[in-house]
Amino acid sequence: MVRDPRSETDEPELQVVLETLEDRACRTMISSMEEPVTANELSERCEIPLSTTYRKLDSMTDSTLIEELTEIRSDGRHTTRYRIGFEEVSLALDDDREFDLAIARPSRTADERLAYLWSEVKKEV
Repeated sequence: MVRDPRSETDEPELQVVLETLEDRACRTMISSMEEPVTANELSERCEIPLSTTYRKLDSMTDSTLIEELTEIRSDGRHTTRYRIGFEEVSLALDDDREFDLAIARPSRTADERLAYLWSEVKKEV
């Protein structure tokens, strides 16, 4: 069974999210993602070397701030696109004076759910 990484029980560690948001390049990339983009498009748009772009994309994916989607093409040459994976990130103190991280997620379309499932299948093959 394929697990959705956005389930509430699997929220990323607070430190991972904070480190990602602290990174200026990550913030720049997130700010420039109006629609799903490829790594090449993001690299050019943000004027960040492609190797750095891929490292930042890995970090942002690990923190669940962006999502990796597979664009399925009829010619078999599928493309990976990235999109913002949150609408809001909130940090608060709970009753025990512990930090509580909450990430509000956008809803997915049927096409996006299919693309996510396909990308998970590709990882297993």
